[in-house]
Amino acid sequence: MTTERWQRIEAVAQAALERAATQRAAFLDAACAGDASLREEVESLLAQQEPAARFMETPAVETGALWRPEDPTDTLIGRRLGPYELRQEIGHGGMGAVYLAERADDAYQKQVAIKLVKRGMDTNAILLRFRNERQILATLDHPNIAKLLDGGTTEGGLSYFVMDYVEGLPIDAYCGTHKLSVKDRLKLFRTICAAVQYAYEHHIVHRDLKPGNILVTAEGAPKLLDFGIAKLLAPEESGTGILPVQHRLEACATATGLRPMTPEYASPEQVRGEAITPASDVYALGVLLYELLTGHHPYRMETRTPKEFERIICEEMPDKPSTAIGRIGESLDAVDDKPVRITPESVSLMRDGRPDGLRRQLSGDLDNIVLMALRKEPVHRYPSVKAFSD
Repeated sequence: MTTERWQRIEAVAQAALERAATQRAAFLDAACAGDASLREEVESLLAQQEPAARFMETPAVETGALWRPEDPTDTLIGRRLGPYELRQEIGHGGMGAVYLAERADDAYQKQVAIKLVKRGMDTNAILLRFRNERQILATLDHPNIAKLLDGGTTEGGLSYFVMDYVEGLPIDAYCGTHKLSVKDRLKLFRTICAAVQYAYEHHIVHRDLKPGNILVTAEGAPKLLDFGIAKLLAPEESGTGILPVQHRLEACATATGLRPMTPEYASPEQVRGEAITPASDVYALGVLLYELLTGHHPYRMETRTPKEFERIICEEMPDKPSTAIGRIGESLDAVDDKPVRITPESVSLMRDGRPDGLRRQLSGDLDNIVLMALRKEPVHRYPSVKAFSD
C-alpha cells in the first residue's frame, strides 16, 4: 500500500469517527465514492479505532432515550459505588458508560449521574483524559455548569466520578419544542455564554460546545456539560495541578493524529491543529447561535470529503443568517434523530413568526454579530465570550 493510499484511508476514517453513528454510513458512501477497497480498509480501521475516539463524548446526562449496554450479561445495574446504587445506563461510548444512580444509604434521597471507565479500556491515555475532566470540573462552581459531586475508584480499580443528574433536552431541541421566539433564544444563549465565560475566567476552554453538551431542564435552566476534551489555559495561575496531565494529553493527540473535536462545531484553528484559545469557543458559540436563529448549519457539507470539509471550514464564508432562512434543506430532528424537511415556513413557525418577519429580525445587527463570531482568523472574532454576549 502506498503512503498516499494510507493517508487517504486515515483521513476518511478520522472524518467518519467525528460524525454521529447515524450519519456515518451516508458519509462513507460519499467519501469512498464507489471505491469498495477504500471502504473496506476504512471500515477495518474504524473497527480498531472507534472505541478510543468515542470515549468521553457521552455527557453525564439523560437526553430522553436510554442506551442499552453492549453486553447485557455484563451489567453493573444494582451495584454500589460508595453510597450510590447504579439504576440504569443512560449513555455509553466504546470505553466508558454513564449511569443514573440513587443514594442508597438512607441518609437522604438524591439522583446523580456516574461516569465510569469500562473494564479493559483503562489505558494510561484514557485515564489521563478522565482525570483531566474530573479535575477541571472540581474547579468549577456555576449554576449553569453540571457540578462534580464526588469521585473515586471502584474495588476493581475502575475510575469514576459522580455528577449532577441533568434531565433535559439539548438546547436546539428545547427551543424547537417550545417554539421560542428569537428574543427568548437570545436570552437562553446569553445564559450559556455566561457559563462559558465563567469557565474561561478559571482558565478553561471547553473546546466541544454543541447542542448535545448544553441541556435545558423543564424549568428552562440550561446546563453546560462534558468537559472531556476541555483545555486548561495559564495553568501556572490556576493551581489545579492539571499541567502535566494536559501536556501528556496533547502529546497523545499529536502522536495518534486524532485531534479531539466535533467537526461541525470546530473552528478553523482546531481543524488545522493550531493553538486553541477562548476564540475557539467564541466560534463554536457562533455556529450554535447561527443554528438557533436560522435552523441551518452555516455550511453545506453533508457529502463532503475530509479534505473538502477542511477547506469549507477554513475558507468558505457562510451566508448571512437572514439569507440562510430562505434555504430549503433536510436535517435530523433534534429530539428523535429522524430526517425532517427544512423550509422558510417551518423555520419561521418554530420561532413564532413568518419568513418575512424573521428575516427583518435577523437583518442588520444579528447578521453582523453572528458573522463576526464566525470569522476565520481568531484575532478578528470577539475578544471574549463576554464581548460576544454583550
